[in-house]
Amino acid sequence: MNDAYDVLIIGAGLSGIGMACHLQRECPGKRFAILERRHAIGGTWDLFRYPGIRSDSDMLTFGYEFRPWYELKVLADGESIRNYVRDTAREYGVDSKIQYGLKITAADWSSSDALWTVTALEEASGTEQQFKTRVLVSCTGYYNYDQGYLPDFPGAERFKGVKIHPQFWPEKLDYRGKKVVIIGSGATAVTLVPAMAGTASHVTMLQRSPSYVFSVPAVDKLTGVMNRLLPKSWVYKLSRTRNIRLQRTLYKAAKRYPNQVRKFLLANVERQLGDKADMRHFTPSYKPWDERLCAVPNGDLFKAIRSGQAEVVTDHIASFTETGIQLKSGQHLDADIIITATGLSLQVFGGIAVSVDGVARSSGELMTYKGALMQDLPNLGWIMGYTNASWTLKADIASRYLCRVIQHLDKTGSASFVAHAPDGEKLDESILGSLGSGYIQRAASTLPRQGRKLPWRVLNAYEVDKPMLTEAPIEDEYLQFLPPPKAGSKGKRGKKAGEMSAAA
Repeated sequence: MNDAYDVLIIGAGLSGIGMACHLQRECPGKRFAILERRHAIGGTWDLFRYPGIRSDSDMLTFGYEFRPWYELKVLADGESIRNYVRDTAREYGVDSKIQYGLKITAADWSSSDALWTVTALEEASGTEQQFKTRVLVSCTGYYNYDQGYLPDFPGAERFKGVKIHPQFWPEKLDYRGKKVVIIGSGATAVTLVPAMAGTASHVTMLQRSPSYVFSVPAVDKLTGVMNRLLPKSWVYKLSRTRNIRLQRTLYKAAKRYPNQVRKFLLANVERQLGDKADMRHFTPSYKPWDERLCAVPNGDLFKAIRSGQAEVVTDHIASFTETGIQLKSGQHLDADIIITATGLSLQVFGGIAVSVDGVARSSGELMTYKGALMQDLPNLGWIMGYTNASWTLKADIASRYLCRVIQHLDKTGSASFVAHAPDGEKLDESILGSLGSGYIQRAASTLPRQGRKLPWRVLNAYEVDKPMLTEAPIEDEYLQFLPPPKAGSKGKRGKKAGEMSAAA
């Protein structure tokens, strides 16, 4: 018990470093550590190194609220984001709390001890370690770092050139003067095309179906002008509020007036492409925000197409050949390099086996409470950012909420907290069920379930979530706080802290 941490954070990426900084700011004196599998800070932003990698959300809202992003670049490159996360960790002193090279394999809650036991594999040596903690916070994101999604392409083994998945980009890949085919139509593909065009001899983006692509300014000129007139701290707050409202307005408009928003987005593409416009490559069959929109700074994708250095082909793959890809239309795409930007594989808790008193619990059978705790899993926080806005907007307020819960534990002398759901609350759909993206639908069974109403329903609405997480009372009819277990109380406490509510 004396060796137990107060808080253990899994993951030293954007969410994990943010959670650690909030702890340092709001719960001073707590003994905590961050366990990180990789040997660097940054998570996704350290793993992904493909050309042109950048945020797909504006940095005023993608950066931490407590550490303003003052640069005027709207969509920052991967290296800038990586440095920002590292600098934040250093500034708040949480970089010294990180233990690297540890793959977390299991976490088990003991009701008799009111502690989590976390099992970690030190991959370099193959040795196993265990850590005990009062509160466990999962900041692992939702990507599987070991593998991306790769369809079974017919004849893939026949191709004699170089095949790459962007998640595992070769450090010294030379694509100068090469013919490149990028399979995909999502954020990664639309980023790679302009980044490689001009250096490669030609770049082709091959897609089965189009996505919505819209152009945003590369530089926030309005904020730059305001910086010359007002204090920087004022400008940051004003500009951040403006961008949050713009994000929410566009999303709500897309859901309420899908046809009008569709016309607006397509007109923007047609204007960008000019006489090179072939709108069948940019006209999706679905409504805006049924899948994520793809943002491109200053229309760089459209510029690459207009220049003739890149093109978009909409077709289906018949098979790979020795020299490229044979399409079902009969066209053949010659390629020296094929990049399979075909998506990600998702997982919850970073693939960790989670159990309560030795009984396994599956995330695909549980709901979330206020989007920050997990039903019937005691003393477990879960940081999951937004999918329809900047990830960090939600990660920030969820971290603040977890700090409030930890403060409440201390205030009340409680040892544990657990959220129990009422009967009939759980729905069949997942918390990301409103998005039709392939990578989300493939993982639907493993994602937490959606509830019928708050606090069990994930709304992805900042204007609702922020007051709920940062201002609303901590205690309610669903969140239970339990006193320290009595000596020898194992199996004698009636309903255990993590026992499932019937028919939830």
